[in-house]
Amino acid sequence: MAQHPETPVILRISDLSQAGPVAFDLAPDATARAALAKLLDVQAIRKLGFTGQLSPEGSRDWRLDASLGATVVQSCVVTLAPVTTRIDRTVVRRFLADMPDAGDVEEIEMPEDETIEPLTGTVDLSQVMAEALALALPDYPRASGAELEESVFAAPGTTPLRDADLKPFAGLAALKSKLEEDD
Repeated sequence: MAQHPETPVILRISDLSQAGPVAFDLAPDATARAALAKLLDVQAIRKLGFTGQLSPEGSRDWRLDASLGATVVQSCVVTLAPVTTRIDRTVVRRFLADMPDAGDVEEIEMPEDETIEPLTGTVDLSQVMAEALALALPDYPRASGAELEESVFAAPGTTPLRDADLKPFAGLAALKSKLEEDD
C-alpha cells in the first residue's frame, strides 16, 4: 500500500506529538484494492486515495480530517451490468478518550454525533478509509436506462393481481369519475 513516507498505516497514539498534526496519504495498490473490493462485495475499486491529517484536539482527544476519493465498479441492481461510480467525500472522525464504556451492557444509546469514536491505543487509517468507502457506496447502483419491469403471477385460470389493483384509491377515483358523469 503506497502511503506518505513518514506515516505508517496504523498510528500508535502514544507515539504522536501533541505539538501538531500528523499528515497521511494512503493510495492502496492493486492487490489491496482487490482485497477491499472483495470485502465490500463490489466488482472493482479502480482508484482509491485517502489523504488528510490526525490532529490533537484538547489534551487527550484526536481529530481526523481527510478526503476520500475512489472510483468503484458495482453491479446494477436491475441488469447486473457494471456501474462505475466516482466518490469524493470529506471524512471526519473524532477519537475521544472519555467515551462511556459499553462493557457488558445489553443496550446502549447511540450518540447523535456520528463522527465520534472511542480513542484506543491506535488509529488504523486503512480501517477508517475502508469504513468511509463502505458508507459512501451507492446502496442500489443502477445502469443508465435500467428499469424494473412489472412481474405478474397468478394460478392457472385466475385473473392476475397487478400493481395498479393494489392501489386502494385508484378504485375511488374511478367511482368519483362515474358519479360525476351521472350528475
